[in-house]
Amino acid sequence: MLSRTNFNMMNKLFKDKVIIVTGASSGIGEAIAREFAANGSKVMLAARSEEKLSMIVDQINEKKQEASFIKTDVSLEQDCRKLVEKTVEKYGTVNILVNNAGISMRALFKDVDLKVLHTLMNTNFWGTVYCTKYALPYLIANKGSLIGVSSVAGFHGLPGRTGYSASKFAIHGFLETIRIENLKNGLHVMIIAPGFTASEIRVHALTATGAEQGTSPRKEKRLMTPQYVAKCVPKGIVKRKRNMILTWEGRFTALFQRIIPTVVDWSYYTAMSREPDSPVK
Repeated sequence: MLSRTNFNMMNKLFKDKVIIVTGASSGIGEAIAREFAANGSKVMLAARSEEKLSMIVDQINEKKQEASFIKTDVSLEQDCRKLVEKTVEKYGTVNILVNNAGISMRALFKDVDLKVLHTLMNTNFWGTVYCTKYALPYLIANKGSLIGVSSVAGFHGLPGRTGYSASKFAIHGFLETIRIENLKNGLHVMIIAPGFTASEIRVHALTATGAEQGTSPRKEKRLMTPQYVAKCVPKGIVKRKRNMILTWEGRFTALFQRIIPTVVDWSYYTAMSREPDSPVK
């Protein structure tokens, strides 16, 4: 829980800032949108489900907080351009872009249809690229923040998640390069890597054929909450963090994969093989 002092500080810092959050119809994205709205920001929610977005925005507005939505498929460049243009049309600028939209998969590479990898790259990587491309001039002008919601899969490859890991590695390289290119412009770029978080991502994860998995192999109630992740985002922005890895497992992975990578390999092989119906044997 935030103290009254911390709440007032966050409210002051983020009041009237314009935030775009992709993948905002559920899970981490929804929680981030609600968190910024509670801190006085003007939030534009983006996702493919117009029905879910409308319900969330209505709930936010009922609290006298400011939010709007635009139905957006981030795998489509024109949708991402429209998202930024409509946000600027309504609110005048963009201060923070949270690239959260993403999908996962679970299948061995030898079995997977390559269309699955294309789908993951189009949403996870290209969605980040498209939204960043059109929001970047406003972010630079405001010395704002560019955020990528990632995973430990962006630091070390995960068996059975080739497309997911590849997309997260690509996002890391992309965002780190954007950071370096704008060292003199005051742009803040942050990668945040939650642990396994209770959300719908595993239910909608794609199998080898491209069909949705339909169930989660994890006990969702025991996982990190989206609300916890959401509260970490503004804290990281205030501190101008470059990386926020939210679990010790993730921190150890980022460190040890450079020192004892084979041990990390076997650790993840073992962990993934223990999931119910795991493709990793």
